Amino acid sequence: MHESASGMDVRDGKRTLIFGGARSGKSRHAEQLASASGKPVTYIATAAVGDEEMAARIALHRQQRPATWHTVEEQLSLAAALTAHSRPDNLVLVDCLTVWLSNLLFAGQHDYPEIGKIVAPALFLQQRSAFLQALQAAPGEVILVSNEVGMGIVPQGAISRWFVDEAGRLNQAVAAICDRVQWVAAGLPLTLKEPR
Repeated sequence: MHESASGMDVRDGKRTLIFGGARSGKSRHAEQLASASGKPVTYIATAAVGDEEMAARIALHRQQRPATWHTVEEQLSLAAALTAHSRPDNLVLVDCLTVWLSNLLFAGQHDYPEIGKIVAPALFLQQRSAFLQALQAAPGEVILVSNEVGMGIVPQGAISRWFVDEAGRLNQAVAAICDRVQWVAAGLPLTLKEPR
């Protein structure tokens, strides 16, 4: 039996969504589950080095991951990366979905209005649909990390509100596909959905 730090058999569910707020411990928990699986792990990192702060965060994450894990950096084509790397005998860990969502939103370097309707870029619609299909079809175990960004004050600015809405919709769509969903707060996981 492969038990995680939370005492759960990680083989109980093929697809797991772990979400929570910033610095909640969700990435650490996801990494613990991946390590406990006993399977080869492919880590798909969606973050790109945009400034010194992000570079430092990425470097810290790299240092904390086991050297045996295979890391793939993919900022946009998450469906293609998942399809290419998911196998029946391995585990793919994706960190994180909301960074990927932001990448898609700003990939075309659009200027979005502060007031008014936001029209989603074609790339966003295409990649979101392709990713959800790839997640359903993935032959191996998948763990996904995502942020919960909708529990605070409704932000000013149309693009910020659009992002909060789309992050929430993405989390709902992914949670519907996943066998297990866990919310992490203060480093403590709470299971919201378990395999039947």
